[in-house]
Amino acid sequence: MRLISYQCDIAPNLGAMIRISACFGVKLDIIEPCGFPLSIKALRRSAMDYADIADITRHDSWAAYQASRPPGRLILLTTGASTGLWDFSFQADDRLMMGRETAGVPPEVEAMCDHTVRIPMPGGGRSLNVAVAGGIALAESLRQTRQGAST
Repeated sequence: MRLISYQCDIAPNLGAMIRISACFGVKLDIIEPCGFPLSIKALRRSAMDYADIADITRHDSWAAYQASRPPGRLILLTTGASTGLWDFSFQADDRLMMGRETAGVPPEVEAMCDHTVRIPMPGGGRSLNVAVAGGIALAESLRQTRQGAST
């Protein structure tokens, strides 16, 4: 399982995703450009000391990510998906991609995803914070695949 941040706009959200990936023991791919200067200093500031224990791979662009894309299905979390998170069957090598806070992902990127999934929001909200959504989806995918179940 991997978590992917596509062109994150807000540094604290990326920091939260770094913390989530470190705590769950999954790799994090960061697809640039981000909406802020991405540096080791910025990562340490937004992710605190979790940047030191997270397994992070940075990609200069979507094309660079595609060139080094690891095996497994690419699952896009999006409010526009018809399949709900609770109804989706995850596999151990899935990669969960979160889009930009302001714009999601462009149609050509969505078209390259194997599946799209949404988090049901019966309370009527429009969307969740991108890092919160990533944590919810990651927890559900790990629960289904029983990864890390012994700890």
